[in-house]
Amino acid sequence: MSFRPEHEIHRRRLGRNVGVGLLLAAFVALMFALSIVKVTQGDLMHQADHAQSVGAAATTETAP
Repeated sequence: MSFRPEHEIHRRRLGRNVGVGLLLAAFVALMFALSIVKVTQGDLMHQADHAQSVGAAATTETAP
């Protein structure tokens, strides 16, 4: 019993699938890295957001 030779379309599809897989892995790695940076700097960002919201609340309270 012998196997049929691999068709050209299967080789192309494999190459395309590997390329898409690598791009997906790179995207996931980028999102992970951005998430880690946001979490590690989150305390600073939270303080800045709080200061902005306090300032915005103060300006809306004094408006006639």
